[in-house]
Amino acid sequence: MRLLAPLFCLTFLTHSAQADSDIVTRQLAAGFTDTREALTLAIENRGLVINYVSHIGDMLARTGADIGATRQIYGQAEIVEFCSAALSRQIMESDPHTIVQCPFAIAVYTLPGEDGKTWLAYRRPVGAAASLVTPLLQAIVDDAAE
Repeated sequence: MRLLAPLFCLTFLTHSAQADSDIVTRQLAAGFTDTREALTLAIENRGLVINYVSHIGDMLARTGADIGATRQIYGQAEIVEFCSAALSRQIMESDPHTIVQCPFAIAVYTLPGEDGKTWLAYRRPVGAAASLVTPLLQAIVDDAAE
C-alpha cells in the first residue's frame, strides 16, 4: 500500500501538468469590460457569429452559497462561444468525431487580487482540428490583446 501512494501522487501530478498544457492563457493589462469588447470585435470582425455568452463567474458566485463554498474564484468571468460554419464543416469532414470541439470558445476573466489584469484563455484544439482551429483562436486572442 505504501508503494501505491507515491505512484498515485506521480500520476496526479503528471495529469495536472498535462491538463495545464491543454489550456492556452494570455494575461492583459486591461480591464474586463474593455477586454471582453475587444474579444467580441475580434470574433465578429472575422465574420463569425457569437452563439452564446456563458456568465460563468455569476453562476459560480450565485451557486457557491448553496454548496457551502466561500472562496471567490473570479472577479468576473465569461466564456464566449462562436462558430465558423466553413471551418467547422472542414474539420468535421476530415473527422466527424471532432464535433465535440464546436463551438469554439474563449474565456475572458479576472482573478481576485489582480487589479487591472484580465485573462483570455482557450482549450488547445486536438486531432484534425488542431492545425485549422489553433491559428484562428490565436489570431482572435492576438487581436483582442492589441
